[in-house]
Order: sequence, then C-alpha cells, then structure tokens
Amino acid sequence: MNQCFATVARGLEALATQELEQLGASSVKSGFCGVAFEGDRALLYRANLWARLPFHILVKLHEFPCRDAEDLYRGIQTIDWSQYLTPDQTLAVNATGKHEQLNHSHFTALQVKNAIVDQQQAAFGDRSNVETQAPDVRINVYVDRDHCTVSLDSSGDSLHRRGYRPAVGAAPLKESLAAALIQLSGWQPEQMFYDPLCGSGTLPLEASLKALNIAPGLFRRFGFETWLDFDPDLLEQLIQEAESSQRDLLPAPIWGSDRSEEVIQQAIANAQRCGVLDHIWFSPIELSDVVAPADSGVLFCNPPYGERLERDSDLGAFYKLLGDVLKQRFKGWTAFVLSGNKELSQSIGLKSSQRVAVYNGTLPCQLMKYELY
Repeated sequence: MNQCFATVARGLEALATQELEQLGASSVKSGFCGVAFEGDRALLYRANLWARLPFHILVKLHEFPCRDAEDLYRGIQTIDWSQYLTPDQTLAVNATGKHEQLNHSHFTALQVKNAIVDQQQAAFGDRSNVETQAPDVRINVYVDRDHCTVSLDSSGDSLHRRGYRPAVGAAPLKESLAAALIQLSGWQPEQMFYDPLCGSGTLPLEASLKALNIAPGLFRRFGFETWLDFDPDLLEQLIQEAESSQRDLLPAPIWGSDRSEEVIQQAIANAQRCGVLDHIWFSPIELSDVVAPADSGVLFCNPPYGERLERDSDLGAFYKLLGDVLKQRFKGWTAFVLSGNKELSQSIGLKSSQRVAVYNGTLPCQLMKYELY
C-alpha cells in the first residue's frame, strides 16, 4: 500500500478530499495545500488518470530527522536508490519547504542529487544525469522544521496540464481550477452551460469532460510510466475502462463565446484535441451582443481583472456591461463570476447570493453566485 500526497491549490483541499475518496483512496486526510491518502498501484494510476483537482500525486519513500545539510545527505543515502533509478535514467529533484539551516530550495535539491549520484557512482561506477524538463524519475523533497519527507512524483508534469491545451489565451485559467469552480457551483450536466467570456475555452471544456465522463488524464503521459516497476498492462486496462465509461451525448448544451475570433479558434483547436468538438459550441460574439440561448441554465465566466484587456480600457464599464447583460437577458439563469478585484466586482451592480473564496494562483479571488430572476 502506497502512502501518497496529492498537492492541490490552496483552499481546494476539502474538494480534493471528496474526489480522492470517490476514486477509492483510503485513510484520506486533508492538509495544507494537499491531501494525504493510501492506495495500491491501481489506485495510484487511477487517481492520476481521473482526478481533476490535484497538481501532483507524490508517493512517499522515506522520512527522517533533518537539521542540516549533513543530515539531509545521510538521510537520502539510507534509501536504496537502485530500486527506483538506474544510472542510464535521468532524474530531477524538486525541493520545497525550509528551515533555518536549509533555507534555499536550490541548495537542498543539489544536496539531494549529490547524495543519490554518489551512491550510484559507488555501486555502479556510473550515475544518472540531471534532466529538468522531462526526467525519467522526479524526486520531491519536503523539508519542514527538523524533518524531511522524500517522495517520487508519479504525475510528472502537473496534472492541471491535461494535454489538450497547447493553445491558450492571454491569461488562461488552470484546468484544475476550472474543474474546481464547476464542482463548487453545483452545476449538473442536465443544465445548459454557457461562458460568454470563454477565452481559449477552459471552463466549457472542463464542463464537457465532466458531463461526458471523460477522464482528464487521457490526453497525456504520467511520471510513473518511466518507473522501474511500471505496469503497462494495468494502465492500459484502466484506460480501456475509462474509455468505455464515456457518454455518447451531452445531456444539455455547452456553449462558449468570446469577442476574439483568434481565441475562439484556439478554443475550437483545444476541443478537437480532447475529442469534444462535436459536442460543444464556440462562436465569436461581443459581450454586448450576448443573449441567453435558453430559458434557464448556468452561466460561468472569468472576466479580466486587469491583465486581459488593453490597459487603457475601462474595466469598470466592462463589469457594468456584464451586470446589465445578466440582469436584462438571463432571467431564469444562475450566474457564477470569478473575480480577483473586489472594486470591479461591485460594478456588476447585482447582489450575490453566495461568495466562495478561492485562489487563482497566488491571487485571492471570489466565486460569486447570482440568482437571476
């Protein structure tokens, strides 16, 4: 049974806990910016394939007291690295956390790398090379107070990078945050979904993946695929199960629009990459021309907070226009607006029925819910 830790964005720990429990993880415990859990190899692969919220899923190898650089070096050398890494494989070390003696992550990572390659050199007369972009094995080291935890990163690239979105707009929303916002809203696939400020399409695409029960990890590779104990048959079985569980049709329409023809083309390209182009509708429409495409549904949008429009544009007027469009044209709908600017959100001119605090990267934001009567 593996002891694992899923890293998530701040504030999403409770949602990620629910998600991992639903996937079959055991001993699930929420922490700061992450969730600890246990599971076998099949659960580890399934969590990487299906979890929509985590960034990385780490598998713990060892923990030990660590007061300084010497303790760190010795502790790393107590691990038999030949179980996880051969000299002809590449490695990368990611260090997080710190205390007084180890307060620079680059130095900590260097010390860990030295301990590993020195062990290899002594045993085999050869050593792994460092490869920061696409290593065979990613090692994660977390130093907290006088304690060090060493893990392998089973995900490789962050799981929010689904693999369907090389085309992005100017200020893209992370796929994992988009999935979390949809989860927080309580939206159900039987309700129409519309994003009138969709950019490269992240919110409608994540809604489509959820509604069609498409595993978000189907479009990418994982870190564990280059591990020495990788079981390709198990992964193939899980992929086949995921593909056979997909739905053929959306229960209700999912639409996205944006003022820019160029970003709509990006959204269409992204929809094609994740196999939902035949299910989803994208079109270039100015916000001032947007009308409700149905009597009821859920409207979602992530309007600009300052970076996404020209600097001389009047964002206050833009938010007022958004509020007017919602008030006048979306009666019977529920709207969710993500905003990182309290002053701008007041320009919408509507009273929110609910506000949920979330982080978009390091920026504190609010997801505001509006019941439109």
